[in-house]
Amino acid sequence: MTLASPPETPDTPAAPTASEPVRLHMPIHVRSSSLVILALAALLFLLHWASAVFVPVLLGLMLSHALGPLVNRLEQLRLPRTLAAAVLLMGLVGGFGWTGYALSDDASTLLESLPAATEKVRAAMARQHGNGGALAQVQKAATQLEQAAEVGGPVPAAGPRGATRVIVERPRFNLQDYLWTGSLGLLASLGQAVVVVFITFFVLASGDHFRRKLVHLAGPTFARRRLTVQTLDEISAQVRRYLLVQVFTSAVVGLTIWLAFLAVGMDHAAVWGATAFVLDFVPYVGATVLTASAGLMSFVQFGSVDMVLLVSGIALGVHTLSGNLLMPWLSSRSSRMNAVTVFIGVLAFGWLWGLWGLLLGVPILASVKAVCDRVEELKPVGALMGT
Repeated sequence: MTLASPPETPDTPAAPTASEPVRLHMPIHVRSSSLVILALAALLFLLHWASAVFVPVLLGLMLSHALGPLVNRLEQLRLPRTLAAAVLLMGLVGGFGWTGYALSDDASTLLESLPAATEKVRAAMARQHGNGGALAQVQKAATQLEQAAEVGGPVPAAGPRGATRVIVERPRFNLQDYLWTGSLGLLASLGQAVVVVFITFFVLASGDHFRRKLVHLAGPTFARRRLTVQTLDEISAQVRRYLLVQVFTSAVVGLTIWLAFLAVGMDHAAVWGATAFVLDFVPYVGATVLTASAGLMSFVQFGSVDMVLLVSGIALGVHTLSGNLLMPWLSSRSSRMNAVTVFIGVLAFGWLWGLWGLLLGVPILASVKAVCDRVEELKPVGALMGT
């Protein structure tokens, strides 16, 4: 008696053999991915094209998030909200103006020493060139190769008789044009600063008006409105925490630079401290600019390579300790982002908006992370941005 084998069902998948590779089937929606890429490209173009509008608005919103609790406290003291916002902003502007006026003499003296610094650096480079270093040898070899190529090359054909020979000369440096361009840039920056102050004032004076509008536009359901309120609270907390920590860290950096430069005998140490305070707000680039400029001016003042290394080492060491120890310790665990995300984000926003992009990059990334942590579909992006 023979037993019949059970019939094979066509729906049962065959087991993969040893020679056949295992394939992972992942659905990819080409149309949706293409639309997302096009939307991102259009958004980047819009942000770059309308930077004159987006930058003051974002700066005003960032300052309003930071100053909101102070205005609320003044309002609790029976002061009208509009008057409280005006008094707070006038106090901040007056404080910065008084600081600038107090340091104006030292800053003017430091700027007046720039021509002497240039001449001293040029003389040092001329002495190095006369001694015949490696750079001089490379330059001499390049000149000899160029002369040999001109001698052995083909003779240029003579032009038609009666033709006028034209020699193109490079335009010389015009100090007046440079100063005019710099003055226009300074006036544009002052105009943007005034716009930022007014935007901050209007947002602070309006209170929770725009917040209630956003919650109302979120949707009719209670769950969507609650999610919107939580997201707005998280964004405000992230931006406020970042700004408070950044201001405190920058103040520590400026005070440390001032005292350290005063100890080693650097001229205008207070100006260097104020410059360190401002440049500490710009990630990566600020430390590089301060280290290079302080090293250059120390060479002009002392004329010693040892002092250049000492002053540059102080500036770089203070910024390194501040960025790698003090800033992470003061920041809470929930608001921290990994270094790769911060570096790429700062680089991207710096390309979009220049110096203002370097300043706004980290708060914008913190806001994006807060939104991604609250929206279910975007939680993997928030986890990717976090530590």
